Amino acid sequence: MKPALRSTQRLALATAASLLFSSCAMAADSQFLIGGGAAAGARYSGSSETALAPVIVLDYSDASGFFASSLRGLGYGSQQGPLSVSAALGYRGGRKEKDEHALFGVVGSDRLKGMGDIEGNASALLKVGYQLMPVLDLSLAADIPLSKRDNGKNVHAGISGHLLQRDNDKLTLGVAAGFADRKYAQTYYGVTARQAASSRFKAYQADSGLYEVNAMLSWEHRIGQRWSLTSMLGANHLLKAAANSPLTERKTSPTGAVYASYVY
Repeated sequence: MKPALRSTQRLALATAASLLFSSCAMAADSQFLIGGGAAAGARYSGSSETALAPVIVLDYSDASGFFASSLRGLGYGSQQGPLSVSAALGYRGGRKEKDEHALFGVVGSDRLKGMGDIEGNASALLKVGYQLMPVLDLSLAADIPLSKRDNGKNVHAGISGHLLQRDNDKLTLGVAAGFADRKYAQTYYGVTARQAASSRFKAYQADSGLYEVNAMLSWEHRIGQRWSLTSMLGANHLLKAAANSPLTERKTSPTGAVYASYVY
């Protein structure tokens, strides 16, 4: 399933994935991470409604670079010096035009009645990271649909800094900007003439380009050698075409999550 940083339809997965610090690097030893918790945020991107959802962490990393994860998908990652790369097969969740509960929480809203459903799609998840210095990292991640290609592509560029790093505690601040192609912008923020005729929204053509920025402060506290507790607090702000969309009821949405994990 798809990580991070991404749309609020997949709030629990995106939130937890953004806190999984080993997402790109090749593990020195094979390990299996299991955990769970809860997350809160906008019901869908631009929604004024807040939703709670479970966070489920199942993540296997092999020393060869192979990983299989409920958060990162199925793929391979490697690191050479300060440069890290990964490629994975993942899944981008959909959006419903009515209140509907799924395994990872609510995936729609009655406020979208008449807009129709957005079906989920298989995605190629590509990521490149570069460590500028021990406490500062750059990243570039792309989500490219392999099915339902009309859902469109997005790219996120981010920077993260380690504000505190001790034996048992790690405090990280990350900021990222999201860019959408025309298909992605229209799928999630646009309103076609047909949708306008059957919903309460006016027709709207969403353009490509910068559509969101987000900030995330995360704290990881280790309890012994195997247990850890991770919490995060952040906000997502919509810009330009996304902010001006008739679907957008709230441009800035707070997000939060907490989960415990155990490493085998």
